[in-house]
Amino acid sequence: MIEIKNLVRKFGDKYALDDISFTINKGEIVGFLGPNGAGKSTTMNIVTGYLAPTAGSVLVDGVDVFENPIAVKKKIGFLPEQPPLYIDMTVWEYLSFVFDLKCCTFNKKAHLGEICELVKIDDVKNRLIKNLSKGYKQRVGIAGAIIGNPEIIIFDEPTVGLDPKQIIEVRNLLRSLGKNHTVILSTHILSEVQAICDRIIIINDGKLVADEKTSKLNQQLGQNNRFRVKIAGPSKEVINLLKSIHSVTRVTQDGVRDGDAFNFIIEYSGAVDIRKMMFRALADKGWPILAMEGVEITLEDLFIQLTNKEGDKQ
Repeated sequence: MIEIKNLVRKFGDKYALDDISFTINKGEIVGFLGPNGAGKSTTMNIVTGYLAPTAGSVLVDGVDVFENPIAVKKKIGFLPEQPPLYIDMTVWEYLSFVFDLKCCTFNKKAHLGEICELVKIDDVKNRLIKNLSKGYKQRVGIAGAIIGNPEIIIFDEPTVGLDPKQIIEVRNLLRSLGKNHTVILSTHILSEVQAICDRIIIINDGKLVADEKTSKLNQQLGQNNRFRVKIAGPSKEVINLLKSIHSVTRVTQDGVRDGDAFNFIIEYSGAVDIRKMMFRALADKGWPILAMEGVEITLEDLFIQLTNKEGDKQ
């Protein structure tokens, strides 16, 4: 559906995008992640035809964005972080205005009615937009983006500023849109990706650092060998002992003191189970293990590891 090939964008001497390539298939819900300044917005602006690349190409359903921009824009609905709403219009007036701007050929009343029902704004369609809550304004922005039934919908930070109830409602809406559309979610909120997206693309400093199914990122990195253990013993000496065990890569103290015991997070590499070695080493010192549990790596951990790794290469 979207094919990005060797995309480069320079601003002066700085590379905002440095030769990135990836494909997004029809019907996917893709999270597009990266730290501030990574190149996310630049990429989205190029895909939507608002910005020209320095080099490379973008094809949407086989059509080049810059050879036939009007045809491509008809296939894309875009919701920026700040929805471009005319707040002195009613919801219905605004949606009607967007419908006309997009030169839609559907029956206007029926089409807008379906959209209002889908995004659950039918009960406020005659109210002024400026009098709506942040959550409803976001819904109106989403409604505007999907007018004309575009095949691709791009959302930039769609839940920023919403309360927990509104976030859940917008998440559910995005999931429902994903049943009939290709959805790209550009966000800093990693929990949003875990809750909504099938696949994650991560860029950092203009370079692609990860492209994988959400469920497989842990396996891809192979760094989920981590557990938390409570040990009764002198903290600094325990840490030094644990670090001396073969395959242990990192030891950190976690949480507050519990009597003479401390919690430690232990990370290790390879397929060797270090727990037996750890038990023997601690037993020799007379430092008992009081509790132990596995700690799953989170998407936040993966994000930091991936972006740090890419930074180390440069």
